Amino acid sequence: MAHTAFTGERFRQFRDLPRQGPIHMLNLVKLRDRAEYEDGRMATGAEAYAAYGRESQPVLERLGGRIVWRGRMEFMLIGPEAEYWDLCFVAEYPSAAAFAEMIKDPVYRQAMVHRQAGCADSRLIRTEPLDPGGNFAE
Repeated sequence: MAHTAFTGERFRQFRDLPRQGPIHMLNLVKLRDRAEYEDGRMATGAEAYAAYGRESQPVLERLGGRIVWRGRMEFMLIGPEAEYWDLCFVAEYPSAAAFAEMIKDPVYRQAMVHRQAGCADSRLIRTEPLDPGGNFAE
């Protein structure tokens, strides 16, 4: 089952988490070979997702967000061997409210057309930023 959008109920649960302050959103994205635009335009999944990035970046920055980490998947050591993510990145937002505001922004909503056309599957995981010092379990 592909996951390319959230439900209204999951978004309410996301917004209702009680913690204030910055959030990090882990993004794992698998792209389509060919984008699937409702209007039939032709593009690769990578081209469509790149358009999403170009058009949504100003909204992200205006709301105080930024990309804090990007990486290229090389090998699945633990997990389904067939699972592969074309894009892996962490976006930081000053708050969950800022993320919600981005989702409602008309410029961002227009950019989402490209994301939905280019994205075959994805994971979007909200995390609380922690101090990078110390060990991974404390």
